Amino acid sequence: MNPWDVFLGTLEITLPVFAMVFIGLVLKRIGWIDQGFVATASALVFKGTMPTLIFLSLIQADIATAFNPGLMMYFTLATLATFLVSWGWAIWRVPYADRGVYVQGAFRGNCGIVGLALAASMYGDYGLSAGGLLLGVVILSYNALSVIILSAYRPGRKMAWLSIAKHIARNPLILAVMAALPFMMLDIALPGWLMTSGEYFASLTLPLALICIGATLSVSALRESHGSAVGASVMKMVILPALATLGAWWTGFVDRELGILFLFFASPTAAASFVMVKAMGGDARLSANIIALTTLMASLTITLGVFGLRVIGLI
Repeated sequence: MNPWDVFLGTLEITLPVFAMVFIGLVLKRIGWIDQGFVATASALVFKGTMPTLIFLSLIQADIATAFNPGLMMYFTLATLATFLVSWGWAIWRVPYADRGVYVQGAFRGNCGIVGLALAASMYGDYGLSAGGLLLGVVILSYNALSVIILSAYRPGRKMAWLSIAKHIARNPLILAVMAALPFMMLDIALPGWLMTSGEYFASLTLPLALICIGATLSVSALRESHGSAVGASVMKMVILPALATLGAWWTGFVDRELGILFLFFASPTAAASFVMVKAMGGDARLSANIIALTTLMASLTITLGVFGLRVIGLI
């Protein structure tokens, strides 16, 4: 297959995902959807349709194929490494007041929506299953490290570890993974009508979530972006994914596993980072700028990344 055919094939994977994001942006701009719709739809996705999608993808998965402790361990260690790299750079180059928001924006990706959507687009059922299992690691590591870095630069605030632990334990995505485990291990099958209804409900997840991401993009935030936002965005979308993917290849990951790791590490900054920054008294505007910039950059950087990895035959 020549490079042009590989590039066209790559666009078929990434364009449908990012097209939905830009559709959301357009729908918000022309007034077809508003902030109330986005809030309701986002809650529906987070509490209902996405847990259902993860649950169904896991109970239908080949557990021997989808469950990969090595993949989870590498993602955990690489996440910690990217966190430390971005923190070290922030200490050296970023103003003190911006460091907490900068670091969270640089390492915390939107794996639950963008990463999972791309994994499903690229690898089908395997992408959903392996990505769903990986989300448990994502949620635990991202929340814990985000609390650490934001608290470190808010001296007057204590880390509410019990509250954070309760928040993580009640996370619907983690609960979906835990609920699916008995079905996977005991090979329990659900009735056909229930599976069909569940699949109808779950099919709302990715288009609805991607539209909501697009609808929350702020053009004014992009215009107000300054050095810290641009620096965090380049770190998130170019430097850290390249380092983490190179490390994964050097460790021995190839094909589907390497592809999923790249997609998760290359995902734009998670919208949830804005909520946490605001709750902990950080610079919410800087956080919004980083989310907006990385989301717009993702359509280019992820497409080029997948193309490059496919051309050299790694995924």
